[in-house]
Amino acid sequence: MNTRRRHVRAIFINEVRELRRNRSLIVGMAIFPAVFCIQPLVQVLLLSSSASTGLRSEHVLLYMLGIPALVPSFIAAYSVVGERQQGTLEPVLTTPILREELLLAKALAALIPSVAIAYIVFGLFLICVEFFASPGVATALIRLPDLLAQLAFTPLLAGFSIWAAILISTRSNDVRVAQQLAVLANLPPIAVTTLIAFNVIPASLTTALVAAATLLVLDAAGWRIVAAAFDREKLITGTH
Repeated sequence: MNTRRRHVRAIFINEVRELRRNRSLIVGMAIFPAVFCIQPLVQVLLLSSSASTGLRSEHVLLYMLGIPALVPSFIAAYSVVGERQQGTLEPVLTTPILREELLLAKALAALIPSVAIAYIVFGLFLICVEFFASPGVATALIRLPDLLAQLAFTPLLAGFSIWAAILISTRSNDVRVAQQLAVLANLPPIAVTTLIAFNVIPASLTTALVAAATLLVLDAAGWRIVAAAFDREKLITGTH
């Protein structure tokens, strides 16, 4: 492992440790999945077998893509401004670590647990539907295209969410303000996935490919954009 990878790995491990010690972040990571899981789960479990035919024209599972859009934004919004408030960011910035390495490590520390949570919650949702929903509901609800969309778009949405939140975090002086702005910045993709879930926007392969390509471009550009906006001297002096 070269020096640069060791830098990223060391920062990543420190970020994960900080995440485990921060109760407010853990609470936030629990609240958002509950909001996006409990309400649709209750609705699905209350459906009768005769009502399951209506599910075939909808994509209710896509509603849960709100989890990877919001959970990482809550963590990433804390990543820079939170350390500034604690006084732990300045010592790191005075080391030879490149800003790209620092940002990549912080992004990974938000991405990996958030994607894991999104997949786990989604899996538990499917298990509950399979075992407790009325006959025919699970078959109508759980379809291969929706499963593939969940698998593919979870990391893509999480990546977009993280870079937007880190950018906000670098320009903020208060953790709560940064987190609130990060949530607002990620409402547009949540709105789109929700509209597709309830068939307001027709779901199609073209729609999926365009959305995936757009997110890939934004995720790839996000690292460079945030790195360019990351002013080490201003963060050290606290002039933001």
